[in-house]
Amino acid sequence: MKSYIEIDAIELFSLITKTKVLLVDVRNSDDVDRGMISGAHHVQLSMLPLEYTKLLNNETVIFYCHSGIRSAHAADYAISKGVKNVYNLVGGVVAWNNAGFSLVKNTNAEKINLAKT
Repeated sequence: MKSYIEIDAIELFSLITKTKVLLVDVRNSDDVDRGMISGAHHVQLSMLPLEYTKLLNNETVIFYCHSGIRSAHAADYAISKGVKNVYNLVGGVVAWNNAGFSLVKNTNAEKINLAKT
């Protein structure tokens, strides 16, 4: 049984326009360079074991990747480490694009502080 919540692209769009969430892109850097969902932070899946503590103080964390597989692993891992209200975007950026939503270029080359402000 999954311990995270699956969300589709339409639900995600609605959620991020109404609520403060932490949106985390777990794809590789070369994928992120092609575009990401606006407002997302990049934490490559392989780096999550080193970065997950920065997720703990956020009320809602949503993971996504290309197709939803890597982000499902990230969601499971985050739950196992005590992160609450964890979501996974089913179908990833493919589903996001198919729903008619666009990606933006990641112009922030600096390390992003994921701690809640």
